[in-house]
Amino acid sequence: MTWLHHDDVQQTPAGERFAALMSQGRILRIPGAHNAMAGLLAKDAGFDALYISGAAVCASMGLPDLGILTLEELCLITRSIARVTGLPILADGDTGYGEALNAMRMVRELEQAGAAAVQIEDQVLPKKCGHLNDKTLVSPEQMAAKIAAAAAARTHLRIVARSDAFADEGLDGLVARARLYMDAGADAIFPEALTSAEDFAAVAKTLDCPLLANMTEFGRSPSLTAAQLQELGYAMVIWPVSSLRIAAHAMEGFYTQLAADGATEPQLARMQTRKRLYEVIKYGDYEALDGTIIKSVAP
Repeated sequence: MTWLHHDDVQQTPAGERFAALMSQGRILRIPGAHNAMAGLLAKDAGFDALYISGAAVCASMGLPDLGILTLEELCLITRSIARVTGLPILADGDTGYGEALNAMRMVRELEQAGAAAVQIEDQVLPKKCGHLNDKTLVSPEQMAAKIAAAAAARTHLRIVARSDAFADEGLDGLVARARLYMDAGADAIFPEALTSAEDFAAVAKTLDCPLLANMTEFGRSPSLTAAQLQELGYAMVIWPVSSLRIAAHAMEGFYTQLAADGATEPQLARMQTRKRLYEVIKYGDYEALDGTIIKSVAP
């Protein structure tokens, strides 16, 4: 089946499907997918939802994650992944692409692109990765107003409010912001850049709402498993840039060896085969839609 089939279209709105997964009683594992191929491979591996990281999308475009990704670019990636996977997608909306009206438009555009949820953070532009230094935050009231505007614009999209307050305002500041954000219409809280398992536990013990944990590599947070985070009280976990890191490292090695060998044959065992590629993208299913195309056989 392909996304071109009418009967392959999901009838339940994506946001409602995401909410059902979020409340299923076990932690929702959400790997990052920086393009549609990554999304298909994650789906084949058995994941039920996907995350689109602004940092991963920016890096795949050769850009830093400093708030310079455009809404159109995010929607293009979201649409391409949503339509071929059919999975609920949590998209990284950075700071909402502006103030209240911009956040409202972002919500409408992402819903039309097929997103199930959006993450909005409380930094000032130019924003930075949550695990870097010297982040500047908007006031809690400004962020709450942006969340309220986003909530007013949605029909089904779930809103995950990310706060970077822990580094400068501590647990008390983070908790106060989180409660304000939930009152404004957020559906879950994403406490960014916690520095120990004890921090994760303290946040979960203090806040009575769905929580998302970020297990990005090479950052400030310790590496915890999905099972450990569930035990601590988290409803969701993301691995935002992991697929990009794996792919980029593999490509770097490929290009280095190709430059030395002048041929790809020594690296064939490391490659996805043509047969497997066609299986992942459902090549045969597309051919079957048009009887004028003779079925292809991989050599």
